[in-house]
Order: sequence, then C-alpha cells, then structure tokens
Amino acid sequence: MSENRKIIAENRKARFNYFIEESIECGIALEGTEVKSVKNGSISFPDAFAEIVNNEVFVKGLHISEYSYSSVFNHNPDRVKKLLLHKEEIKRLKRKTEEKGYTLIPIDFYLKNGRVKLTLGICKGKKQFDKRASIKERDVNRDIQREFRKGLN
Repeated sequence: MSENRKIIAENRKARFNYFIEESIECGIALEGTEVKSVKNGSISFPDAFAEIVNNEVFVKGLHISEYSYSSVFNHNPDRVKKLLLHKEEIKRLKRKTEEKGYTLIPIDFYLKNGRVKLTLGICKGKKQFDKRASIKERDVNRDIQREFRKGLN
C-alpha cells in the first residue's frame, strides 16, 4: 500500500526548544468542522503539549480555528483533543514521561490516506547553551553551502 502523506502544519519551535528523542504517529479525534479547518491549514500549536490522564492521551494548547463556511454548527477552537494510540504505546509513553525532563510535544500534522494524523515527539528541553550551539551549527552549515555554491559557478 502506498503511503500518501501531505504535511499540513509543522512545529519548528519544537525542534529548536527540544531534543526530540523519539517520535510516534498518532490519530486525533476531531469533531465535524475541525477536520475541514485542519485541511485548510487553520491550525496553530506553538505551545501545545500532550498529557496522559487515566491511560488516555490528550493534547492541550492546540488551536483549530472555526470553519468559516459553516452556517449552523461550529466547534470550540481551544478544546482538549484526544489522541488515538494503542494501550502498549500509551504505557510506553507514560513510562518515558515519568523520567525527569521528558514531555510529549506535537511535532507536525499531516494527512495520511485522507486521515488527519500527528507526529508526537518524546522530547527533552534544551538549555540556553544548547540553543546557541544549534544556531551556530545552522549558521556554519549555511556558510558551507554558500561557499559550495560559489565554487560551482
């Protein structure tokens, strides 16, 4: 079966603020017009995180804007959304997040075979010097690429 995957939104801030140790694909339980809004890209999640409550995973801080073409029914943009995972995966995530410093952060939203999915990362926060090192590494790589392009011309 071919995998048809189209990225809708990506959390670049997560890659800068956290070390992503592991990532896992999750389904997300959405209501009516939320799916249409997500497919339009009307989604914002810079400060979103996931939490395990009663062996269920919920994502908080996720904002899905109201669908503009809906006349009667519209959803609550800031409601807590449930993530769809297997029991074994939830147990593994729970063990991992009980370790000091680990948290669950949504990394990106995408469509896979017509269904909305999200990549959930098991992340550890970066310290200030780690962020500076990331910036320095990015700048050095950019300079190397620039010099490489000049050499080809």
